[in-house]
Amino acid sequence: MAEEKVVNEQEVSADEVKNNPKEAQTETAKKEHKHDKKSKKDKQDEIQEQIEKLQNQLADMKDKHVRLQAEFDNFRKRTLKEKMELMKSGGEGVLMNIIPVIDDLERALAAFSDVEDENPLKQGVTLIYTKFQEFLKQNGIKEIDAKEKDFDTDLHEAITKIPAPSEELKGKVVDVIQKGYLLHEKVIRFAKVVIGE
Repeated sequence: MAEEKVVNEQEVSADEVKNNPKEAQTETAKKEHKHDKKSKKDKQDEIQEQIEKLQNQLADMKDKHVRLQAEFDNFRKRTLKEKMELMKSGGEGVLMNIIPVIDDLERALAAFSDVEDENPLKQGVTLIYTKFQEFLKQNGIKEIDAKEKDFDTDLHEAITKIPAPSEELKGKVVDVIQKGYLLHEKVIRFAKVVIGE
């Protein structure tokens, strides 16, 4: 049935071409023009879809780029901060091992308290002690001042409590058993203290 219609249409169009060749050409041109309009519109739609698709891809890539830059910036800042902290506390282990030597020198100076100042041995130990103190200051270590200060658990470690010799020393540090030290405001050794009650 469909074949008969197609054959009939072809026969009719063939008859039209024979009878009116100009009309037939015009009719054919109109059909081609309509077909061209449709194909142009389809092409424009396809191009528009491709443009939208590419715009979306570009937006995604821009977003990824911005995120990557932010991540790299954070990484760079974090690395710099870690380097600074490492430089500040890099020698912490070595410096902590020097502190017991300072304690020994202080004990030696205490033992020399009865000896005259002109004694060469006392002068030598004092000179070494002074140089060690200067070395610690240059490396950012300072002594925690504890004697007769309020007890602070962030700086002090209580060894024992004794009755306070006076009312003002209640709740305060009465005696320092072992000095404490700070490295750039970080406690590397707590001061061992006796508290008055």
